[in-house]
Amino acid sequence: MSFDSLGLSAELLRAINDQGYTEPTPIQRQAIPLILEGKDVMAGAQTGTGKTAGFTLPLLQRLSDNPIQGSRRPVRALVLTPTRELAAQVGESVATYGRHLPMRSAVIFGGVKINPQIEKLRQGVDILVATPGRLLDHANQKTVNLSEIEILVLDEADRMLDMGFIHDIRKVLALLPKNHARQNLLFSATFSNDIKQLASRLLDHPELIEVARRNTTAELIEQVVHPVDKNRKRELLSHMIGSRNWRQVLVFTRTKHGANRLVQQLDKDGLSAAAIHGNKSQGARTRALAGFKTGEVRILVATDIAARGLDIDQLPHVVNYELPNVPEDYVHRIGRTGRAGNEGEAVSLVCVDEHKLLRDIERLMKREIPSKVLEGYEPDPSIKAEPIQNGRNNGKGRPQPQRHTEGRHRSRTKPSAKKSADAQQETKSGNTTQKNTRRKPAGSQAKKPQPQRSRSGGGDEWGSLFGGSARSK
Repeated sequence: MSFDSLGLSAELLRAINDQGYTEPTPIQRQAIPLILEGKDVMAGAQTGTGKTAGFTLPLLQRLSDNPIQGSRRPVRALVLTPTRELAAQVGESVATYGRHLPMRSAVIFGGVKINPQIEKLRQGVDILVATPGRLLDHANQKTVNLSEIEILVLDEADRMLDMGFIHDIRKVLALLPKNHARQNLLFSATFSNDIKQLASRLLDHPELIEVARRNTTAELIEQVVHPVDKNRKRELLSHMIGSRNWRQVLVFTRTKHGANRLVQQLDKDGLSAAAIHGNKSQGARTRALAGFKTGEVRILVATDIAARGLDIDQLPHVVNYELPNVPEDYVHRIGRTGRAGNEGEAVSLVCVDEHKLLRDIERLMKREIPSKVLEGYEPDPSIKAEPIQNGRNNGKGRPQPQRHTEGRHRSRTKPSAKKSADAQQETKSGNTTQKNTRRKPAGSQAKKPQPQRSRSGGGDEWGSLFGGSARSK
């Protein structure tokens, strides 16, 4: 099957041809016709299979088929993403495929000045790609109008929930037009059974697309576990990179502090490295990623905030320096390699403390990851496992969603007075959990705890979240 059999316009086919693509991927073959028909879609596909183009192409087609008359240019399509990097990637895809169409698009996220974004919005845009926090900042300042949205896309919907964006999403949806035939699309690399069940109730007769078994990884990714003592991980990592002459390696740690520390250690080993995480400014994150893509930076050390949205052509190696606390994040981490039909290698350095995390990952993927002890780095059998402190864990072995304000503008709060929510979230998921020991004034009332989204339920909360958005056929 070729792209010209999917009902796309000549302008879109020309843009596709400019990129050198000839055949649609499985997710594109299934999603594009359904979206062109105006149906609600919930699509899951393993990462790296072209799902961004799977909704970008038909979105552009639908808007161009029904142009707004006159000089008005309201925002007609909204794409919500959990991270800045993913927003930038989606925005680039919109610009690439819409280059031959009279469409305007904008990408807005936090970590950068808001005034240039305001000026862009004033000029008028058809398609807006945004992180929830910064979008709400614009809404509060009356610099964006969402009352004429025709298509809503939640990209990486599961990740947005895990990052605690449910309340922001509810606020955004309240700004969308009421009693309007809006098309809703949910795209993600993975979907929990809970989200599938809820989405089937909340979307209007959605079409479910799964091109591969959920929570699987690309077949072209060679996965291996190297058991090693925790205090020898950095030594082993440097040895592998140097002895195997790896020129481009994406390394994942659990915490921001751990990422910074590892970069310093790698630099001392003579290996050029840079860190990318939520505490870095957007400019620093962009420079680090650009240097990594050009080869100026050999090793990019990232936290899980970068597991979604990093699109690096033909990335050969991903290393889990530390296993993630959430098994699904493993799938997204290693999905940065083995993309678009290219082969990739995913290496996990696992110490005795992480055996349970490894079992959880293997249980999720329903497969055992091959393990190989490297000579000279044999684990010491006398070392006993120590618990991994994790603020996202409720003590019952199940991660809890955390409030994450990726992309949220915080100019109203002095930096010295309050940590950013982004910093608090990842600090909690690190090696220590900081407690607020400041004594409350006498007679003050304790603040009511906010309800948490349960992974085994939450139907009422989700029902109110999408209430009124279902379309009548």
